[in-house]
Amino acid sequence: MLRHYETLGLVRPSERTGSGYREYSGDDIRRIFHIESLRSLGLSLREIGRALDEPGFAPTALVGDLIRQTRERIAAETELLTRLNRIDAADPAGWEDVLQVVALLQALGSKSADARQRAALSSADQGSMPVDALVEAVLSESDANVAGALRWALMRSGGAEESLPLLTEALASPTPAVRERAAQCLAELPGPEPAAHLRRALAHPDAAVRARAAVALGNRGEAEAVPELLGMVVAGRNDTDAADALSVLAGDTESAERIAAGIAERLDRAAAEASARGRLTQALAGIPGTTATRVLVELSQDEDRAVALTATYLLGLRADTP
Repeated sequence: MLRHYETLGLVRPSERTGSGYREYSGDDIRRIFHIESLRSLGLSLREIGRALDEPGFAPTALVGDLIRQTRERIAAETELLTRLNRIDAADPAGWEDVLQVVALLQALGSKSADARQRAALSSADQGSMPVDALVEAVLSESDANVAGALRWALMRSGGAEESLPLLTEALASPTPAVRERAAQCLAELPGPEPAAHLRRALAHPDAAVRARAAVALGNRGEAEAVPELLGMVVAGRNDTDAADALSVLAGDTESAERIAAGIAERLDRAAAEASARGRLTQALAGIPGTTATRVLVELSQDEDRAVALTATYLLGLRADTP
């Protein structure tokens, strides 16, 4: 290596012995240590020569370039490691299986939505796509059709248990779209454990996450979702889905009466908000029972003509109207 340095002009021995051996002075040795130190930072030998021999050579730009190059290299190596781990998780029996997984992973990263959708559907049929790859894909997918195919593939993969930690972690993502996609995935996963995560999501600071959780829980018959569903109707946020979920929850007399009372209470609060009163009135369409009928009778005399007409129409559809 010293000979190589000498050939490049990086370091030259101060003297030579009579038999031709190189003799290095203290300054020579310090320069060698400087060369090795700069090499440890990733500098090329050419860059090292400039750094040591050009007085005006500023380190700032070069160090900045090294930082950028190192980050790019780490990102590339991390991506490769992730790909290798996913291939390993697929437990390939031979190189054909390896190539199949690689092809599916590449297709999931395609710029073509059609290619991504075909990859999602194909992975569900072949059962060879690692769960974490499907979760990553669905959390980053903006195309509704592709996202639906990916969620379907995720459920078909049988990896619900494996996907839960990844999805719940994504609920804390700094990106709102990722949080909502994670909540939507959780909403479509069957079983008690996803439901438990959805119940916790009712207290999430992101309204979109709470909405996904409330609608899913309401459709599963979980009464804990009622306050959030009523709030969604008032706010006009996914209010149609919220009203449908409330009608599911109103499947027995006691629940129907409680939900109708909740709607009546919010009608009083929303007295000055015509649009909110209209949505609450429409939500009563799916709520049976005497309380809902009584509220509709009162609303049929409402000062707001649109509310009154809606209530009158809904009363005409009810079997329990006096």
